[in-house]
Amino acid sequence: MIRKRRWLFAFVAAVLACAAFAGRLVLAQFDSDSYRRGPDGLIHSVPERPTDLADRHGTPEWEVDPNFKNDNFTFVRIHYHSWRYSDSWLTDFPDSDLNFSFRLQQMTSLKVNPHPIRIKLTDDALFDYPFIYMLEVGTLTFTEEEIPPLRKYLLNGGFLMVDDFWGVRAWENFERELKRVFPDRETEDLDISHPIFHCVFDLKEKPQIPGIDEALKYKGTGRTWEREDAKEPHYRALKDDKGRIMVLVCQNTDLGDGWEREGEDEWYFHEFSEKKGYPMGINIIFYAMTH
Repeated sequence: MIRKRRWLFAFVAAVLACAAFAGRLVLAQFDSDSYRRGPDGLIHSVPERPTDLADRHGTPEWEVDPNFKNDNFTFVRIHYHSWRYSDSWLTDFPDSDLNFSFRLQQMTSLKVNPHPIRIKLTDDALFDYPFIYMLEVGTLTFTEEEIPPLRKYLLNGGFLMVDDFWGVRAWENFERELKRVFPDRETEDLDISHPIFHCVFDLKEKPQIPGIDEALKYKGTGRTWEREDAKEPHYRALKDDKGRIMVLVCQNTDLGDGWEREGEDEWYFHEFSEKKGYPMGINIIFYAMTH
């Protein structure tokens, strides 16, 4: 089973703190110089451990209680294989992971690890973390070695969030790979009435967040999709035998860009990061940790 941490039993406190922000999300002052990529927009190297991230790209750091250093929520990104792009698992890294961890620490009473980590599905540490994150899965392919531990992780209480992929072909690829993990289970498209859209922040529609470049390109037009075959956002759930969501697939939306690029444009911050990206992300964490 997923190794339990004491913070799981105190999560209700985080809910109460989050609820105080519902409907009036309050974030730190916008700073256009705090969050940006390198001059060429690329990430050239990946440190072996999160503590090697000497440059936090302006994201504040905070102290954790040394007596409970293992009892903090940690944002875990999965390093997966792709049949086309070797580094697609790195999309939005590291700003997305850093920013979301900071906002979760800032806006709730949940104790959060300031250092998000990256692991593989075959890593023994997988079962230390109840929440894992993947994105850009349109070209993902699971190895034969990854399937058994992922299946065991999910059936034993783990939660996988999948984000940032657009269009029919990308969905078909991920659906095919998910079928290799659970051949006898089908995903279902969640309706806006589902509690995951209302458990902390009361969202009126399924959030669709475009990448910042697409958002600025179509600013003022009402268009929030990146492809013509991706106009409707989907939040698909794969459940266990008790109805618990094991996998939440956020398709035709990019929550991660709402986290990563929050400081690059003030309009994008207010329109997508503040109203959609962080509220939905916090809802997902709350729902995952309490079910």
